[in-house]
Amino acid sequence: MARPNRSNEKRAELLPIVAKAFSELGYRKATTKALAQRCGVQENILYRLWKDKKAMFAASIEYLFDATMQQWQTALNEPGEGTAAERILAYDSTHRGEQGFYRITFAALSETDDPEVKAALRSMYGRFTKFIEKQIGEHRADHPRNHPRDLPDELPGEFVATWAILGVATAADIGREIGLLTGPKRKALVAQAGRWLLEGHT
Repeated sequence: MARPNRSNEKRAELLPIVAKAFSELGYRKATTKALAQRCGVQENILYRLWKDKKAMFAASIEYLFDATMQQWQTALNEPGEGTAAERILAYDSTHRGEQGFYRITFAALSETDDPEVKAALRSMYGRFTKFIEKQIGEHRADHPRNHPRDLPDELPGEFVATWAILGVATAADIGREIGLLTGPKRKALVAQAGRWLLEGHT
């Protein structure tokens, strides 16, 4: 009898370790030897699961989205008040960047000349923006009086707010990375700017 193929299960087991390694070492410094050592396997095992290091990196970019969504869903499942957007914002202001996975996006941005890396990054941000824009739209539908139109509607307000919130989150990540923002300041930045944008001051 043929042995069952456990490749998907093994990929799921090793991917968090691989992603953590890329977040700490970057794309260039994370050799497949280093990745294998961290996973506790031989290099050939990784090559059975992914065709090359670039595929491992692309999978790590996708993992960043999946891990974040899982964290947000866990937060939404906890008892609490407020819209989904408010609760995600509260969670993110407190816990943003704790795992350091944002460094994967920083590494990926320096590799966007590679079509595969660019496609993975584009897919990840596309999924993030779609999800966040939906949460903002639902929040504003529940709070129609709380989002005045301060600017001409050249673009939909939810679209503008989504990208502005991503910009604030990225700024908080940069502040953490270079030691310019303390933990309390990062939390206040994400919470206060996020709330301002959520309510429609775009």
